[in-house]
Amino acid sequence: MQETVNLTGIVIKTVPIGDFDRRVVLLTKERGKISAFAKGARRPNSRLLAATTPFCFGEFNLYEGRTSYNIMEACISNYFETLREDFEAAYYGMYFMEIADYYARENNDEKEMLKLVYQSLRALQHKGIDNELIRYIYEIKAVAVNGEYPGIPTDRQFSESAVYALHFIETSQIGKLYTFTVTREVLSELKYTAGKLRERFMNQKFKSLEVLETIQKPC
Repeated sequence: MQETVNLTGIVIKTVPIGDFDRRVVLLTKERGKISAFAKGARRPNSRLLAATTPFCFGEFNLYEGRTSYNIMEACISNYFETLREDFEAAYYGMYFMEIADYYARENNDEKEMLKLVYQSLRALQHKGIDNELIRYIYEIKAVAVNGEYPGIPTDRQFSESAVYALHFIETSQIGKLYTFTVTREVLSELKYTAGKLRERFMNQKFKSLEVLETIQKPC
């Protein structure tokens, strides 16, 4: 009898394999980032068809082989359907997934990164906070979660409100991150900070970011 493991996580990436299979990258609470195969997941009648698409959060039952995981069942608690219906929000979400994929490692403690991804996707579903602000909060907090945040840049003067916002982003619990708004001036300062951090700590081109840069309004 096959032994299986139950992991709580979110689908951050999928790649088609062969005619009907998928390779899925999961960010999990228990084992960090893992890759798993979902056999037959692209068949129209597959029970894994919807559950192995990006943004799906829930519990995954996997068979753990010697060299790979195989998804056997999935119980999805949040599909984030509204993100799929909003072009801009969907690309923000995909960008957040790319950063999570960049930072996360297998068998590493990625609970905070998982919380950050989940809460950020939830924030994108609500209209009370600007998507651009969500992006900069996410970028700054992702660096902080991974222990790389160097503090406020010293190459320019920041307003008192921006200093307060940056301190709040760095130190607050993830569940409280998306509870404030800022002026366009402070948003510009957060954009500058996030850009400096991305340039220094994320040495990679993100495909979804390239799309976002073409649709974002100027700060």
